Amino acid sequence: MASGSDKSENSVGGRVKRYAQVSTGMGGFAARAAGGWLFGKDLTTEEYAAELRNALGGLKGPIMKLAQMAATIPDVLPEEFAAELAKLQSNAPAMGWPFVRRRMAAELGRDWKSKFASFDKEAAAAASLGQVHRAVDHDGRQLACKLQYPDMDSAVEADLKQLSVLLSIHRRVDRAIDTKEMAAEISARLREELDYQREAAHIALYGAIFADTPTIIVPETIEALSTKRLLTMTWLDGKPVLSFKDNPLEDRNKVAEAMFHAWWSPLSQYGVIHGDPHLGNYSITEDLRMNLLDYGCIRVFPAAFVQGVVDLYYGLLNQEEDRVVHAYEQWGFKGLSRELIDALNIWAGFIYGPMFEDRVRTVADGIKPSEYGRAQAFQVHQKLRELGPVRPPREFVFMERAAIGLGGVFLHLNAELNFYRLFNEAIDGFEAQALAARQSTALQAAGVPEQLEIAA
Repeated sequence: MASGSDKSENSVGGRVKRYAQVSTGMGGFAARAAGGWLFGKDLTTEEYAAELRNALGGLKGPIMKLAQMAATIPDVLPEEFAAELAKLQSNAPAMGWPFVRRRMAAELGRDWKSKFASFDKEAAAAASLGQVHRAVDHDGRQLACKLQYPDMDSAVEADLKQLSVLLSIHRRVDRAIDTKEMAAEISARLREELDYQREAAHIALYGAIFADTPTIIVPETIEALSTKRLLTMTWLDGKPVLSFKDNPLEDRNKVAEAMFHAWWSPLSQYGVIHGDPHLGNYSITEDLRMNLLDYGCIRVFPAAFVQGVVDLYYGLLNQEEDRVVHAYEQWGFKGLSRELIDALNIWAGFIYGPMFEDRVRTVADGIKPSEYGRAQAFQVHQKLRELGPVRPPREFVFMERAAIGLGGVFLHLNAELNFYRLFNEAIDGFEAQALAARQSTALQAAGVPEQLEIAA
């Protein structure tokens, strides 16, 4: 539980101090980095990466989420930078009880406590944008109350400015990838995460998608106890995914298969993905069903993009070059030379590889987990250095991030599945026009607002 000094970090004054601290640290880092670049020093060294971590170290809130987000998206930051950012702590200090009372009163009124049978004073979890308290309603339902920290709009905008500093430095350090579209996409999705009414609509959407899927559990939103900054939903009991990594293979396979369906089914049927592969966003029940816990980072794709996902798979599987090229064009890649297509195919072969062969296998298939994907990433980056700068379309950002995160879960579980059959079942009979119709109906029924689009 936070002490009095801890909660001051969440006050207006504490946040002003924090912004100054971030800006001063990042400004000093940027100056040293720019000087090093001008004088020919290599800015991707561990020394500069460590300086970056020191500039951000000890800070809480959305800057942590941004840093971790950037660190998990391949090619947004140099490898050394990503490794250092991954070391940053993700948990913010929980707000103290007096502060929680004021925040809850601001959201539900002075009589807010009368709306619950009980409400835990101590937070069950604290993260970058808010914290979760357990509660019970008057019908006896166990609840999770997700309460956003104050002044998050200002905090996010300040932190997005720091992200632009990071990415501008990256564009000078490494000219393989033009990160402008990536920055726009990350900014839009993070701003959306501040709107808990949007997240409630996402929960309704996923609840409808998985209504007839017993292996995947979606919470129910309690609308009367929710606002734009407070999201109250039914509590889902479960254990962390990684607590099952030493279970028998049969158990691990069940967990991995549920994860596969939880990710690929919404994409192939509705053009929707869960864009945050953080393991804390999932938990597993005693009977090996999967709880989906967080719906802040949801990405909705146009049907043509999903058509590209399917076409790329079949094009690579059947060696149909025209279909592969058309798929990349549907994704939004421009200026597709022969060399760029070859580079993209290395990446695509890595992502789709487990789904090319009709057999039971692990994702890594004999490759050491620590080496999995490294060779392909190195090859792609070397080619892009020669061809760059390449600007990946914004739709590509969370698709790639989530797909790699999904593969990471399978690696941790060391699951053995027939990924070919699972994937082909997911895309069987795919038609873009049918997906567009289903998507429109489902989004309207759930009340999902249009996505934010920010010019790069």
